[in-house]
Amino acid sequence: MKQVIAAVFGVLIIFSATVLLSAKGSTTKITIASAELPRPIEIIDPELLQNFNVWSGPGTFSNGIEGSEGFIVDWASGAVSARPNGLRTFELSFYVNYANRPGGEQADQLAYIVSYAVDPATGQGYVYLPGKADAPYRLNTTAIYRGREGNWFRANAAWQSAFEELRPRLGLTPSITIAEPERKRG
Repeated sequence: MKQVIAAVFGVLIIFSATVLLSAKGSTTKITIASAELPRPIEIIDPELLQNFNVWSGPGTFSNGIEGSEGFIVDWASGAVSARPNGLRTFELSFYVNYANRPGGEQADQLAYIVSYAVDPATGQGYVYLPGKADAPYRLNTTAIYRGREGNWFRANAAWQSAFEELRPRLGLTPSITIAEPERKRG
């Protein structure tokens, strides 16, 4: 009997965690904007978007435990003390459908904005969480206060891979260039 109760309790905990996370809603669209782009590029593929849930990482909680992974940031690496200067920077806007809103209010809603820069020499991406002096700060901290705002972080591998696939559409050259071997003349 104790095993049955323990099994039911375990299922309830897992179900509760899933409901709490999904109660916030899911990421439905990411736009990538830059002054150099003629118009923002939209990512709307649900299979790809599920890897970049806004409601994950520091500042989010499940069963009283703060998230330590997720979104597009490599949280374990900590804030970057120095990143290369002069990198091309993009504004990433994350849209969600809030699960607790009535059906008529289920349009994509802007929930979070970050800056993203990539080093073309190494392919390393960097994510900036806007600080108090930045316009998106209020929007972001209304959704999630991570306690790490105003800092640059390394992007996680999943986001860097997704961004790499978009590079041609963004007018960027591949980050990894394979040099042609020199040909002997003569």
